Amino acid sequence: MTETLRFDGKVAVVTGAGAGLGRSHALALAARGARVLVNDLGGGAHGGGAGTNAADAVVAQIRAAGGEAAANYDSVEDGAAIVQAAVDAFGTVDILINNAGILRDVSFQKMSEQDWDLIYRVHLLGSMRVTQAAWPILRDKQYGRIVMTTSAAGLYGNFGQANYSAAKLALVGLAQTLAEEGRARNIHVNVIAPVAASRLLSTVLPQEVLDLLKPESVTALVAWLCHEQCEQTKGLFEVGAGYIGKLRWQRSGGVFFPQAGFGPEQVRSRWDEIADFSASSYPTTTTESVAPILEGAAKPRLGGNEFIDLDAASQDSIEAESSYDERDLALYALGVGAARDALDPQELRYVYELGDQFQAVPTYAVMPALNTFLNLTRDGRGLRGLNYGLDRILHGEQYTELLRPLPPKARLTHRYAFKTAYDKNPHAVVVIGCDSFDESGEKLAYNEISLFVRGTGGWGGERGPGSERNAAPDREPDAVIEERTDPNQALLYRLSGDWNPMHADPAFARAFGFDRPILHGLCTYGFVARHVLRSFADNDGRRFKSIRVRFADSVFPGETLVTRIWRDGERRFVFETRTKERDTLVVSHAAMELREAVDAPVANTAQKAQPATATATHLSAAQAFEVIGDYLREHPDLVRQVATVFQFKVHKPDSDWVLDLRNGAGECRAGVAERADCTLELDEEHVQTLVTRPIGEVQQLYFGGKLKIGGNLMASQKLAALHAIGAEPYARVLARDAAAPPAIDAAPAAAVTPAVATSADLFEAIRRHIAHNPGLGDQVRTRFQFQLRNPDSQWLLDLKSGDGTVVEGAGDSADATLELDDADFVAMSTRRADAQKLYFGGKLKIAGNIMASQKLMFLQKIDPALLQAVLAERSAGAADATPPASVDSAAPRTSDIARLFAELAARWQTRDDAPPQWHGQALAFRLEDPRSDWSVDLRGAKPLIQSAAIDTAAATFLLADQDLAALFAGSAHAADLFQRGRLRVEGDLRLAHALDRLAAAPAQARTAAPPATAPIHEDTQA
Repeated sequence: MTETLRFDGKVAVVTGAGAGLGRSHALALAARGARVLVNDLGGGAHGGGAGTNAADAVVAQIRAAGGEAAANYDSVEDGAAIVQAAVDAFGTVDILINNAGILRDVSFQKMSEQDWDLIYRVHLLGSMRVTQAAWPILRDKQYGRIVMTTSAAGLYGNFGQANYSAAKLALVGLAQTLAEEGRARNIHVNVIAPVAASRLLSTVLPQEVLDLLKPESVTALVAWLCHEQCEQTKGLFEVGAGYIGKLRWQRSGGVFFPQAGFGPEQVRSRWDEIADFSASSYPTTTTESVAPILEGAAKPRLGGNEFIDLDAASQDSIEAESSYDERDLALYALGVGAARDALDPQELRYVYELGDQFQAVPTYAVMPALNTFLNLTRDGRGLRGLNYGLDRILHGEQYTELLRPLPPKARLTHRYAFKTAYDKNPHAVVVIGCDSFDESGEKLAYNEISLFVRGTGGWGGERGPGSERNAAPDREPDAVIEERTDPNQALLYRLSGDWNPMHADPAFARAFGFDRPILHGLCTYGFVARHVLRSFADNDGRRFKSIRVRFADSVFPGETLVTRIWRDGERRFVFETRTKERDTLVVSHAAMELREAVDAPVANTAQKAQPATATATHLSAAQAFEVIGDYLREHPDLVRQVATVFQFKVHKPDSDWVLDLRNGAGECRAGVAERADCTLELDEEHVQTLVTRPIGEVQQLYFGGKLKIGGNLMASQKLAALHAIGAEPYARVLARDAAAPPAIDAAPAAAVTPAVATSADLFEAIRRHIAHNPGLGDQVRTRFQFQLRNPDSQWLLDLKSGDGTVVEGAGDSADATLELDDADFVAMSTRRADAQKLYFGGKLKIAGNIMASQKLMFLQKIDPALLQAVLAERSAGAADATPPASVDSAAPRTSDIARLFAELAARWQTRDDAPPQWHGQALAFRLEDPRSDWSVDLRGAKPLIQSAAIDTAAATFLLADQDLAALFAGSAHAADLFQRGRLRVEGDLRLAHALDRLAAAPAQARTAAPPATAPIHEDTQA
């Protein structure tokens, strides 16, 4: 149970405690045992008058609740009298909260000395005198807690408050020095800048805003700063509406608490997060200071507790990279029991990287994702809001889905996000989702990790779904696999990245109640997946689609796993696993889905997987929606996930299609929806791109005007759920209708690289938009100045009146000036970056009329076709200026190598002239001495040879410039260079054998080839 923070035996002085914040502070400290001197002059908000009613009312309320309090009516300018009153009443002073204040707003030009002096005397001089009177008492007793009250106006400045701003910022300087002078004597001095409803703000903010700014939200922080356990000193904090953030001329992300039911204990438990500057903003005005607080305060709260903050977790995500290669796959396969029969070709495929059928055990897909996540968590870089240690975690369930088979090697980008949490009071289940993408940006795998977190429940949340999903049927299984794990199985498996000593150290395992080390749950995961593949997929991992298991109990190395499997549909299987020796259920509520049989052989290549979707004709709308309809019938849960009705309007030829993912079990049919949330309109030739290609290519259709989206634009992104279908079902439909097997898309060779939008292109598109919309200036009535950096440029968008203009350069009298990097402007203007995130992240600065900047929303109405037209014209101009050539030699390279590649391009007029092993592949040459990059792309009908690097190469050859020249001349051989360490190969090693075909001379005229006993083997690679 959380310890309650008490102030028993402590005496607190609170100035200005008759109302607002001061009253809230006094009541809270008294309720927790403090004896409180309630000081209030009883005057007005502007410094006039005096009275005793305000202080007396607060004292009466404290006493009625059983607390101790005394009233004082002195001005803070008479600080000695206030402190003496506390000593007279209670004998000492431990806590001082300088809260009293007034307002006299007037512009600096009209300000009188009386206006200035009165604010100074109350805020700065008054705080100094009360503090100075209490200081000797605190020094003598070697203890004190002081809180000063500043203001956003003091930190950032505000029109009409020069007197108030100066006094408030001076308080910060006073507190900083006092904190240093009191540090050695245990006197802690901190400053708060509150945003709370008070009489000082009642004439500034509307009532609906004031209702969000409860004084109690500020008091929680003040109470913690005044507590003896709090070691914080010399701190400056903005606080209000449930928000607490620490400043160091830079504001932390802070924490939003539920506005009801939290106090200093919760503040203490989140202290590190409140003071964490890893996610920060840089306010320069009061608007920038208050707006994010009010915005966050207005949002509904999901809840949670000190261990699991659902609001913080749901808003965070993490991105991290990892990589693996053939060695990692083989080691993992051995770790999960593969290839015990080293002569079995179906098992050898998982461990022998030079074999024609080499492939990954599909459950390896969990390893890069989970290992990276655990490393992030261990290093303190986990998801925000999940405030528990690894010692509380048990792996409860695991789900893994592959969109296509894992390549033999890859560099992956993982994106982690909190999905949900279930309150199993007193415990909790936290579900983390992870999407993994390859180097091209295409999604490769999805993992869902369900963690049972001990002792973190009890916030009153949902308990989650029941446990009936994937329950074992009450009948005999369709298959039973029995396999014994090795006594050293955990020691072998841990080499794949899980170094938990629980699985290796007997003493460590005994400390946690096990008589010996236990097997990793994910090791068992790999075993049981192999059992299903062996029983129903001819042990072919390429047929794997997804698996979900629940870890029911531990397995000890050396025990025998007995997996019972039941067919639950054409390609779906449920199973459970027990240990034979103990008859203990270790895996339950488990299921695996398979894909249809794979006919094509496995290619041992690290190149980007190309979806097999194209035949001689493009995919028709009828074919596409047939596949989608079949998938929907197998996955009715899509309706719950997507909850959207889509209307597709297809042209050339015309047809209409409805995809209802909102109602009932869903529906995919020809026709028109009665009411669609989102309408997509495109020509039939682009349907194939829409349903099979990466999101980047779909966006190109949209920005190119070839895909139009009506209705809820954001809802169209939910169609990404259909990417799980993969390319194979579409390819099968094409093959069926064409009576021919599907072929892989060949990437067409392009003579000119597509243009990338620049800021100049974007302003030209804006100029054309203005020309197409006369009178736009009369509508917007604002002049915008853009200051771009890296590279520097200036643009004036004058929409003050008339039609409006776009001019490169600086102009006079801009209403709003926007300053940001050129790359961020391009990303923002092409909808790849959010303007608000750039602004609150400090990457976009706005000077002048900040509200006027919102009028730039009209830019979202610009037709993307305008930008595409600008890019097309620029590309066409570049093409006209560049003579056609097979070899791109724009960058300076070694003249001999450039000439040799040019001659090669002349010899290889078609793909058939190149070595057969290279057909359909892209190869990269990374040369040294001097450094240069070349690529040979044989994926199209005509070879494309360029002086450029390529990211999607099936193999990359690394060698010296002169050694490649020797290969061209026929005076060197690839195998010889490889064995001598002068040729290195990344990717498919077998493709290196064809390097000898680069030579122009007939084979018999070349230097004698090395003996057959010297082939290229990976174990000789340098």
